[in-house]
Amino acid sequence: MHGTNRLTPEILLRAYAEGLFPMAERRDDPLLYWVSPEKRGIIPLDAFHLPRRLARTVRAGPFTVTADRAFVEVMKACAAPAPGRPESWINDEILRLYSALHAGGHAHSIECWRDGVLAGGLYGVRLGAAFFGESMFSRQRDASKVALVHLVKGLKRGGFTLLDTQFITAHLARFGAIEIPRERYLLKLQDALNREALWPFF
Repeated sequence: MHGTNRLTPEILLRAYAEGLFPMAERRDDPLLYWVSPEKRGIIPLDAFHLPRRLARTVRAGPFTVTADRAFVEVMKACAAPAPGRPESWINDEILRLYSALHAGGHAHSIECWRDGVLAGGLYGVRLGAAFFGESMFSRQRDASKVALVHLVKGLKRGGFTLLDTQFITAHLARFGAIEIPRERYLLKLQDALNREALWPFF
């Protein structure tokens, strides 16, 4: 891990292609460091598990789901303090870099709205047939989960082969997330980078 205080979107994309991603120690720390976990979290798209209760919620359609309508707002919500998560690895430099990636068509968000108010969502980076999930947030029950369900459906439809979650949590494990060794992850990553996929949310 090496600290740096200035990156470009181009450097960031090259790093993702090599299995690296940046983080900050905390929200007010201006420096970033590179991360390449020994064990990488992924959600195998063909083994995504949709819990029964959540499936009922998705069918009921309590949220209006959109893509790329409020990217920066989603990022800021992911960075904001939340119950059980007072700190964040998303600092101003992360916001700057990923906003630039979004402007260039390489970073995307999924939003869930209720009565015109942003209730939850997620964002990540796209390269080839790989999607790197960065963070998610929820202000109302199940909002981020519904965003994830729609993301997975879209990635399958668009021909993606890799959904990278970086790390694994108990929350993600409920959806079928697993850990794989770095070497195996890099093989999957290279395969995904050699493929073409379409971002299917328009």
